[in-house]
Amino acid sequence: MRNLYYIAVEGPIGVGKTSLVKLLAERLGARMVLEEFEDNPFLADFYRDPDRYAFQTQLFFLLKRYQQQQELRQVDIFHKLLITDYMFVKDRLFASLNLSEKEMNLYDTVANLLERNVISPDLVIYLQADTDTLMRNIARRGRSFESNVSWEYIDALNQVYTEFFFRYQDTPLVIINTNNIDFVHNPNDLEEVINVIRQPVTGTKFFNPSTGF
Repeated sequence: MRNLYYIAVEGPIGVGKTSLVKLLAERLGARMVLEEFEDNPFLADFYRDPDRYAFQTQLFFLLKRYQQQQELRQVDIFHKLLITDYMFVKDRLFASLNLSEKEMNLYDTVANLLERNVISPDLVIYLQADTDTLMRNIARRGRSFESNVSWEYIDALNQVYTEFFFRYQDTPLVIINTNNIDFVHNPNDLEEVINVIRQPVTGTKFFNPSTGF
């Protein structure tokens, strides 16, 4: 493994971020930090009534993720590598989709203060998939609070992620198209993903298993 300390895995809801992080942590002997989305008391209400509960949901996520990010600074002498299933900036992506203009202005004021104290990953892995694939994955895992999520919402979120990472230049980035792989159930697919991560990356690298590199 080259000189990496902190890898962040990102992508829209249902793309397999947490599953990949768990597999990578086990294979690479890494410390794993997972997003604590189930602790958000507003999340189920948001999926039922987005207009009413969006701001509370986003603010809770923002503060919770900030608290978690501060804990990342603690050195773990037993692990040389840290892997998370989110980037701190992801909350801003969701906020841009869910909040009104006035709410977004207030959100930005808080987020800009917090972002000054957040560490950046050494490598970002962006998992992408088409919206139909995401919806199948969401239905398959059967989380009760996601039962009301709509195809239109996931599609809009997918577009927000695509636009963000199209412009992303802050760190080395690996973009993996997951439409034609199953790294959870197929060891060969997981091995391919790990091989991509092990190779040095400068700028942006694309991995599309349907066509190769």
